[in-house]
Amino acid sequence: MKIRFFSSSHFLAFLFLLTALIACKKDKNTVIGPVDQNSTRTQLSLDSIFLYAKETYLWNDALPGYEQFSPRKYTSLSTELANLQKELFDITQFKVNSLTNLPYEFVAAAPSNSKYSFVSTDDTNPAQKKSSITLDGVGDDFGFALSIVGADDIRVRYVNPGSPAAAATMARGYRVVKVNGKAVRADVQSDIDLINAAFAQQTMTLNLQITTKKSIDVSLKKATYNSSPIFKKAVIIIDSKQAGYLSYARFSSLQNSQADLDLAFGEFSAAGINDIIIDLRYNGGGYVETAQYLSNLIAPSSLNGSVMYIEYFNQLMQTGNAPILSKQIITDSNNKPLISNGKLATYADVDYSVKGNTHTFSKKGSLNTIKNVYFIISGSTASASELVINNLKPYLNVILIGSKSYGKPVGFYGLKIDKYTVYMSQFQSKNASGQGDYFNGFDADFFAIDDVTRDFGNLSEISLAQAISLIKNGTTSTANSIMNIEGEGAKNASTVEVKNIGPDHEFNGMVEDRINLKK
Repeated sequence: MKIRFFSSSHFLAFLFLLTALIACKKDKNTVIGPVDQNSTRTQLSLDSIFLYAKETYLWNDALPGYEQFSPRKYTSLSTELANLQKELFDITQFKVNSLTNLPYEFVAAAPSNSKYSFVSTDDTNPAQKKSSITLDGVGDDFGFALSIVGADDIRVRYVNPGSPAAAATMARGYRVVKVNGKAVRADVQSDIDLINAAFAQQTMTLNLQITTKKSIDVSLKKATYNSSPIFKKAVIIIDSKQAGYLSYARFSSLQNSQADLDLAFGEFSAAGINDIIIDLRYNGGGYVETAQYLSNLIAPSSLNGSVMYIEYFNQLMQTGNAPILSKQIITDSNNKPLISNGKLATYADVDYSVKGNTHTFSKKGSLNTIKNVYFIISGSTASASELVINNLKPYLNVILIGSKSYGKPVGFYGLKIDKYTVYMSQFQSKNASGQGDYFNGFDADFFAIDDVTRDFGNLSEISLAQAISLIKNGTTSTANSIMNIEGEGAKNASTVEVKNIGPDHEFNGMVEDRINLKK
């Protein structure tokens, strides 16, 4: 059963009033006084975000009362959405991580944004608008991304399967020479502006260098397409051993991911691999259900019934003392309200207890020989990706290669408030050993730069080469160079800082859309 929302605007307006009245009766810390019948929808939305946070936000214990917080003060910004986002940001900055003395949701690179929580305006699948490809595997763009390797070296970072870029035979590692007929450099701001503008248009032409002797011209037109979440899969022969390699872009819906994952792991099983390399360097997360499925594909059947992970909600939710959740109606896959025990089912009917949110292993597929798991990670590795890593740490030999991950051990449901859906941190995941405080990310066991000069699965790509060396020799490779262009010398990777350019809208989050109603 999927969680969806009853979205009649008039019904929601009534719910806002009812929510406020209930809050008045429930807790003196959230008293807002008599509801003004002339309250605007914006004021009611501001109230609702705060009141939902008081009961459902993971760190609700740090929030002040209604009078002190005064949610209706958020009126100074130019749009309603901006005011709601500013309110949510302020809510997320109260709880401080004692290890860093900074808020859990503080982001150094973007100090005015929450690290985890956000407000969406999309009514159909709100979280999806945060990404260029939805979590159902549907893209609506050119289908590629770029990175800067040097002043005169711009590379294709990845190409989405099924996209216009893929149809034009583009691949990771190709060097961009011209955009819309103009030669471009990374150290010329007008060229960067031209590239960004090109991504915003409906068509684009590129001149791409593949080797010193080969270039191609491509003409792209934006299109809607279905995309596999798998960039690359392969069985790699390493002396007398065989290892599986899987580059996985996102934890899309199980409907979108399962067939491709099953195919890949079927090939790994047939090869009898003991080592597997899971490339999650650009995987910002997605559905918890899919992360659990991947964990079950990797884990041996001997772990069946063992704890995989536990989702911890705040104490009010765990003990069933968050009545505001009764305002969120659960609907079925046909968007019809779900009836449970003769009444409309709501979020308040969901089991948020520790027992009800303890998930165990249940083997999927026939691969039963994995002993070592090598994860390739980066600062873009987040949420559901980190969940899989954490799930397996107590049981298998897990090795991390690349650079520090994002750090997002929290997830959320979507809360429908008027025409918006609010995603605020609502649960924290921990593994069987009680580990789950990786708010600052997982450190790589072996550092490796993101070698965008080589395609996924290229045995010389630095991160993959490190994994292969560890499997073969038990030590990392001394190779530390990236190619200027294939066949044309190299430069030391330690002197290179890879930066992304153009739109970068991959989803970052951990979405729990399954429900477990109270018995």
